[in-house]
Amino acid sequence: MELNNLKKTTRRTKKRVGRGYGSGKGGHTSGRGSKGTKARSKVPLTFTGTKVKKSLLKRLPLQRGKGRLKAKKKPLVVNLVYLNLFKKDSEVNLESLVKLGIIEEKEAQSAGLKILGDGKLEVALKVNLPCSKSAKKKIEKVGGKVLEEKEKRKIDKETK
Repeated sequence: MELNNLKKTTRRTKKRVGRGYGSGKGGHTSGRGSKGTKARSKVPLTFTGTKVKKSLLKRLPLQRGKGRLKAKKKPLVVNLVYLNLFKKDSEVNLESLVKLGIIEEKEAQSAGLKILGDGKLEVALKVNLPCSKSAKKKIEKVGGKVLEEKEKRKIDKETK
């Protein structure tokens, strides 16, 4: 390889702004203009350009209150094992679970309740609470019944 056989380079190197006269981009202000935020070394992420235009943060809707973006409480979990305390063909709802002391009423009303299919159920029951798929299968396998959300709404409309 000889110097006269080298390929021509068509790409120029990037001008490094603010590195003096030898950088290829002048001295003094080095193409950044004079004064202002963009003339300084680090431009903040929230900078939009002028004083008059509202910044992005100011244009966003105001969100009030502490913990506005926090996740909502997860529902209380009751496993099928605890439902063996009920008698055969009895109805399982929020009130009956509180009566037996399985859950606390305040917690259940604030966060909600869900029955999960952990454990073995030996008693046929009528369940009026949201259940997981596995819990529903196990309840129906024993001979119990799970009221669906649609059915609950129908019953509520009829009673009103």
